[in-house]
Amino acid sequence: MRHSMAVPAARTSPQALLAQFLIAIVGGSVLFGFTLIMLLIGFNLAYQGKIFPGISMAGIDLSGMTLDQAILTIQKQIAYADNGEIVLQDGKQIWRFHPSELGFQIDAQRSAIAAYNLGRQGGLINRFRAIGRAIRKDGYISPLMIYDERIAQAVLVNIAQQINTPLMEATLKINGKQVEAVPGKVGRTLDIQASLQSIQSQILTLTDGIVPLVVQEQSPDILDASQQAEIARSILSSPLILQIPERSDSDPPDWQIQPEELARMVVIQRVNEADKVTYQVGLRTASLESLLQKIAKQIDRQPQNARFIFNDDTRQLELIQPALVGRTLDVTTTLQTIQEQLLQGKHTIPLVIKTAQPAIGNDASAEKLGIRELVSKYTSYFYGSSAARIQNIQTAAARFHGVLVAPGETFSMASVLGDVSLDNGYAEALIIYGDRTIKGVGGGVCQVSTTLFRTAFFGGYPIVERHPHAYRVTYYEQTRTGAIDPQLAGLDATVFVPVVDFKFTNDTPYWLLMETYINIAARTLTWKFYSTSDGRTVEWQTSGLQNIVEPGDPIVQENPDLAENEFRQVDWAAEGADVTITRTVYKNGTIYFEDQFITHYMPWQAVYEYGPGSNMKKFNQWLQQQQ
Repeated sequence: MRHSMAVPAARTSPQALLAQFLIAIVGGSVLFGFTLIMLLIGFNLAYQGKIFPGISMAGIDLSGMTLDQAILTIQKQIAYADNGEIVLQDGKQIWRFHPSELGFQIDAQRSAIAAYNLGRQGGLINRFRAIGRAIRKDGYISPLMIYDERIAQAVLVNIAQQINTPLMEATLKINGKQVEAVPGKVGRTLDIQASLQSIQSQILTLTDGIVPLVVQEQSPDILDASQQAEIARSILSSPLILQIPERSDSDPPDWQIQPEELARMVVIQRVNEADKVTYQVGLRTASLESLLQKIAKQIDRQPQNARFIFNDDTRQLELIQPALVGRTLDVTTTLQTIQEQLLQGKHTIPLVIKTAQPAIGNDASAEKLGIRELVSKYTSYFYGSSAARIQNIQTAAARFHGVLVAPGETFSMASVLGDVSLDNGYAEALIIYGDRTIKGVGGGVCQVSTTLFRTAFFGGYPIVERHPHAYRVTYYEQTRTGAIDPQLAGLDATVFVPVVDFKFTNDTPYWLLMETYINIAARTLTWKFYSTSDGRTVEWQTSGLQNIVEPGDPIVQENPDLAENEFRQVDWAAEGADVTITRTVYKNGTIYFEDQFITHYMPWQAVYEYGPGSNMKKFNQWLQQQQ
């Protein structure tokens, strides 16, 4: 059997196939590149000296134009610099400008060159893109611009002169009774750099537009003072009337402060209120306080016990003067009240008064106070006193009639006597002042202090403060018959409010009632103490006048207030001397205490006066008669 065999076909290796594939690719690429290059060469030859197609600037088609044509076209059709409008705005104020007036221009030549160069510069890829843009017609290019910021800045500097406003605080002034209020102003400053940036941003869009200027504002602390001005006008619209609440007929009348005076007291202050600054209108604290202090002197009074006399028959108290409630003007609270109510438009304002009740009211009884009997009594004499001196004795003594002294209280005569003045019923009479006896208000008051001293002395009460006279006064050594008893020397006491006082202590557990009685016809002053006796008695001894010093020659002097040949004695001679008085106080026969009262009287010269031009012979004759 014969077999046949097939001859296998020749096979290409993978390496050969890869080589063939690469050759094909390279060949194709070379052919494609050659084709593109030829296309690019042809495209450039077709548009040699011309702008490639599809290129536009600001909406203007520059395709196929020469450089000169493009420059001319840009100059004519992109006229934004001269025809555009930029409106600068500040609130309602506007300023209109062409962009060129703000330093903006289109550079037509450079813009045309930039359009011409588009697709002609760079590598092959950028060049081929020009062909793509031509096909798609999307070769947009922005015009090249010139912006001179210095021109816009100069424009803004001029505008700033119209915008810039200095900060001004509101003012509030008082001229006489007129109130002047000037509103404040917000400070405004044009921010030139920020405004330049806003202008540039708008211009670069090549469109008309409104540019809000950037203005920095600074508000004053106080912009409006009209409300405070109305408060000030209200304060000055009518008098300020200050009243005592529940005023009685004996109280002072209302105090009225007229607008003219109020205007001088008005004060305007800057204050921080709820995180803001404002004006506060009111009355000057110091001025108002000074006014209230003066009013307080008319209002303030100590509480006064009711005054009584002791009826020796019924042995009961009889009311002679009702108790008086004490009161004190509360200056601090009143000041605050006035300020507050004035701001509310009120002009009639009650004073704020604190009250204090007296210790003894009108219903006090002898039994309750422990007043059962007369425990001490003394009568002094004032023969030869002038009418003025008698008036002063009456006035001073009356202030103590019916006065009560509490158990354990140290009684001050000056506190009850008060101001010795003409306004309080006193007259001018002879008083000791320095080293002379002169005419002064209240001469004779020491008759009262001496009588009180002796009543307390002989009643056995401790004497806390006592001052003798500078020299012996014969009034205080008079007896019932008018004779002078030297044994009474050293038992005088002087009072000169507020420097010199007389004080004694009621050291008993009972109230003490004082009564004073004047008998003008008999020239007597009688002082009585009513209380409850605790069994005390008094013994006393006097050293008598010792170390006597003669008064010396009289003083003779001219008095211009006297008429010619008018003569007068104004001071009387008195011997100087020392006196020591010892007092022993017993209680139920046992010594309770002892004390001494030492007095030094200075020698006192007589003083005689004559008028200018007087006949001295006549004066000497008169002088001999006086001596």
